[in-house]
Amino acid sequence: MQDAASPNRTLDLASALEVGTTGNKPGGENSGHSGNTKSVMTIAFQFAFEVHLQDNIAAMARQYVRSIVASVQRVSLALSPSRFGSQNAFHSAPGTPEAQTLTRWICNSYRFYLGVELLKCESSESILKSLWHHSDAVLCCSLKATPVFTFANQAGLDMLETTLVALQDITLEKIFDDNGKKTLCSEFPQIMQQGFTCIQGGICLSSMGRPITYERAVAWKVLNEEESAHCICFMFINWSFV
Repeated sequence: MQDAASPNRTLDLASALEVGTTGNKPGGENSGHSGNTKSVMTIAFQFAFEVHLQDNIAAMARQYVRSIVASVQRVSLALSPSRFGSQNAFHSAPGTPEAQTLTRWICNSYRFYLGVELLKCESSESILKSLWHHSDAVLCCSLKATPVFTFANQAGLDMLETTLVALQDITLEKIFDDNGKKTLCSEFPQIMQQGFTCIQGGICLSSMGRPITYERAVAWKVLNEEESAHCICFMFINWSFV
């Protein structure tokens, strides 16, 4: 932001950013993870203002920047190769199982805890496709102290307005409002002990801060081949943007 009375006083935020290149990284760091490349776009905004209008201009500038960021994110989502069928559509975070294995764990655990099938299909490939195209948002999060999302189907990515790569930067806490956080805290012990819980409908937020309403949600513990807890899976049913 720039004071009209002092045209040379411009706050340069972009200069503080470090731009890394693959040449700076230790050898082998990028091997096997070329599909997980992240790009950073820096946009600088400058607003001239008179001192007595600073607060008004600041509010206007924040709203303007939010709208620009939202537009850029929508474009990036449209251009992202995260649609089913692309080579990197099911790229998961390092250390996580392949998508077909994770899908099998998700479905088996759902059947084990809730007594019904999550999907109706035959081959493992059709299970993966069915989960990816499922109309309800299915998202997996880690069991860390601060849970982060590690996988989502297409509806889950659409709901959070993100991509599979950017998904891994979103914490579970970030998408819930205060009431949702309280509900999650009260229900989490039941998820770990009983294996699942049903959550009443409410409001959550996309990665861009847009409110989302959902009819109800189901959360269950996903077990791996050794029957150890691998992650928590959430399914938001009949969700829509407010």
